[in-house]
Amino acid sequence: MDAHWQDWVAGGIRIVFIVVLALVLRAMVRKLITQLIGRMTKPAESEDAEPSRLGGLLANSGVVNPERRRQRSEAIGSVLRSVASFSILGTAALMVLSALGMNLAPLLASAGVAGVAIGFGARNLVTDFLSGVFMIMEDQYGVGDEIDTGVATGTVLEVGLRVTKLRGANGEIWYIRNGEVKRIANMSQGWSTASVDVQVGYKEDLVRVEALILETAEALSKESPYDELIWAPFSVLGVESVAADSVVLRLEARTAPGKSALVGRGLRQRLKAAFDLAGIKLKEEIPTAAAAAATAVAAAAVVAPVLVADAGPPSALADPTSPRSLAAAPIPAPARAGDDAGPLKST
Repeated sequence: MDAHWQDWVAGGIRIVFIVVLALVLRAMVRKLITQLIGRMTKPAESEDAEPSRLGGLLANSGVVNPERRRQRSEAIGSVLRSVASFSILGTAALMVLSALGMNLAPLLASAGVAGVAIGFGARNLVTDFLSGVFMIMEDQYGVGDEIDTGVATGTVLEVGLRVTKLRGANGEIWYIRNGEVKRIANMSQGWSTASVDVQVGYKEDLVRVEALILETAEALSKESPYDELIWAPFSVLGVESVAADSVVLRLEARTAPGKSALVGRGLRQRLKAAFDLAGIKLKEEIPTAAAAAATAVAAAAVVAPVLVADAGPPSALADPTSPRSLAAAPIPAPARAGDDAGPLKST
């Protein structure tokens, strides 16, 4: 004790200083990260104001709501704070071990070899983690979005740093590794396009049909809840296809994201009722060959029912001068002797 108490006191003071410095530095870095994330998330004060280099980086004005931005900022801030805490406290722990007199060379060498082995074996895990971080930072999708990842399509249930969870159309749950996603189609950001094809008869007046379609679409856009779902009026693009019995017109409108199918179904239902009231046919009736033959036979039966019923194959006996008619004639009876002298007289 008398020989080493000074070294022990100096080592203890050094350890306390390292721990206190690490905690203070960790608190400062965490606070700095929180302020940085808040500045990156904060939108511009006015539309005409020019945003700063960091301001509005995570805002994505017009795409996501403030609650969505808050969730993203919390996720990104949590990741950055965790990385900072791990780095600072890990370095402090190594300094404390060095202050205690431990030889760190074997420990660092073993940690290096283990890190290389783990990094080589868990390279997919690292890829998934980094991909998840960038997905959250870039706001590629969030909880509740309808997305298509190429391998699965559904509604996002959970966004993790390694795995994204989707709910499919049939109720199944997909677990997709973030590193395996090569492309993402988000149907819940920005706006959607409702495309409706309307089929009418070939002989219908297209100008009248187009006016009726636009009138019906305008009436639909004023009803609830479609007045909030339709962001731009419907417009008839023109004739999409022409067939022998029908013509297909295409019309489109800009709708709220993910609501194009709902708007399209509502418009088709009202167009069907409007066409019924206006007497517009969806398809012309073209008679087939069998139907035409049946119609001709029915018409002939109406004009001459008796002749058609009694008709038969022609016969040579109908001509009395034909050889067959003469051969079928009855043989005449032979003449008697008293036929030429007149009637016989009775005695």
